[in-house]
Amino acid sequence: MPMLNTATKTEAPGTEQELTDGFHLVIDALKLNGIDTVYGVPGIPITDLGRMAQAAGIRVLSFRHEQNAGYAAAIAGFLTKKPGVCLTVSAPGFLNGLTALAHATTNCFPMILVSGSSEREIVDLQQGDYEEMDQLAIAKPLCKAAFRVLHAQDIGIGFARAIRAAVSGRPGGVYLDLPAKLFSQVMNAEAGQRSLVKVIDAAPAQIPAPSAVKRALDVLKGAKRPLIILGKGAAYAQADDAIRSFVEKSGAPFLQMSMAKGLLPDTHPQSAGAARSTVLKDADVVMLIGARLNWLLSHGKGKTWGDAPKKFIQVDIEPKEMDSNVEIAAPLVGDIGSCVTALLEGMGGNWPAPPADWTTKVNAKRDENVAKMAPKLMSNASPMDYHGALGVLRTIIKERPDAIFVNEGANTLDLARGVIDMYQPRKRLDVGTWGVMGIGMGYAIAAAVETGKPVLAVEGDSAFGFSGMEIETICRYDLPVCVVVFNNDGIYRGTDTNSAGADPATTVFVKGARYDKMIEAFGGVGVNATSPDELKRAVNAAMDSGKPTLINAVIDPAAGSESGRIGNLNPQSVLKKK
Repeated sequence: MPMLNTATKTEAPGTEQELTDGFHLVIDALKLNGIDTVYGVPGIPITDLGRMAQAAGIRVLSFRHEQNAGYAAAIAGFLTKKPGVCLTVSAPGFLNGLTALAHATTNCFPMILVSGSSEREIVDLQQGDYEEMDQLAIAKPLCKAAFRVLHAQDIGIGFARAIRAAVSGRPGGVYLDLPAKLFSQVMNAEAGQRSLVKVIDAAPAQIPAPSAVKRALDVLKGAKRPLIILGKGAAYAQADDAIRSFVEKSGAPFLQMSMAKGLLPDTHPQSAGAARSTVLKDADVVMLIGARLNWLLSHGKGKTWGDAPKKFIQVDIEPKEMDSNVEIAAPLVGDIGSCVTALLEGMGGNWPAPPADWTTKVNAKRDENVAKMAPKLMSNASPMDYHGALGVLRTIIKERPDAIFVNEGANTLDLARGVIDMYQPRKRLDVGTWGVMGIGMGYAIAAAVETGKPVLAVEGDSAFGFSGMEIETICRYDLPVCVVVFNNDGIYRGTDTNSAGADPATTVFVKGARYDKMIEAFGGVGVNATSPDELKRAVNAAMDSGKPTLINAVIDPAAGSESGRIGNLNPQSVLKKK
């Protein structure tokens, strides 16, 4: 493989030697392994690395804050199954990227945080170098793996280890520490080329045991009230056809966790999304495919799950996930594509349909709840409530199923999960397992870059504040992103008051803020929408044009509830004022 850039050094009269350095070996290692996009923020000591990578044909997207660049890299990993790469400066920049790295690990997204760092000899003696910090030690507890490269000849191995760690088994975040002196180290170009490693079969298939497949099918076949739950791990697997075939052949009702929505259309006749409470409470056998029994599923126990005894089947690549909260009657360990394919083969030609009384009950409850919701979604009130605004966006997504839908907030997120149907896999991207706010603009940028599809990012006004400056990044790269800010003047609602002083309540923002004016400062299109009709026209115009657009959707300040639908997680004081 030719080196990107070499120098010539005269060793003796009549002899010349081609040289390379750490900068170019890093770039060569990325390109050799098919990594063609990097997200980051320039600065000491990685500014020239970004410039050189760009000159070498790697797309380098420069953000306004490292955390947002990290979120972009994390979701790029989810969308592509290749590790997304975030490049940061040392110490403060590294720390800014660390939240995104931990988020990627928690959500099982393959990502590599690459940070420049201070020199080891100064750090270890704590002599006060510029941005001195033992970054490797800090990163280790928060990611799947962490490595430091001290010598140019080890750059190829370092990146190979990082790539394999990020995507193999259960994917996650990896930290790669590159001290400043590494970049300027010089070595023989031919030796440098030989030191590079192309990772072969980075995420090998993990085939499930035949006995485990049979056990899972036996438990499922014996169910009187079966339920299948699909998690974002199933979406990440990109085994879409096999998953759909399995679910349809089983005949069982299914639920899709928020980032799994669209693996089968939410309008599919087996979908129980609108009857979630009923199926969780009454099912007797629950099969989890790429979903974890964490807080999002009430840990598999408690009143959410009712009193009926349940058997769980769990499909996951990580053996330690089994029995994490409740007993798993049929653990099926392996990659999801291999497991679902094995399940399909084991079902044979004649799989019994679930009992009709179960499917009839689920369908009736679903249809009843859909009918109850319909009038709310037709509201054309001004100022808008959440349901009226989401009803409009629901129709737009139905008409544009190929668009990427990014979603975060409290009420904005929690209500949209249930209202907006998805029709294709990996089109809904949201806050994930942590429920972390601030992913919006990073996700939107990476989704546009990695897929080439138009992006609709629907943000609560509070959530938007975490990453809102990245609208400049969206405009700078002229990305087809339409941002809708649900503006109700505050966190949860804009009507809280401070009874103890003149300061605003802690949950209240500036009244009547015009977020649409922000994007106009950077050459984008800003629109103020005060009714569902105005919102519909503005979003359709933005999606048709592909121009960077921000719509300030004026929501009734009194609309919304504490923490959306998860207010029960917010502790309340037991003390009462006298």
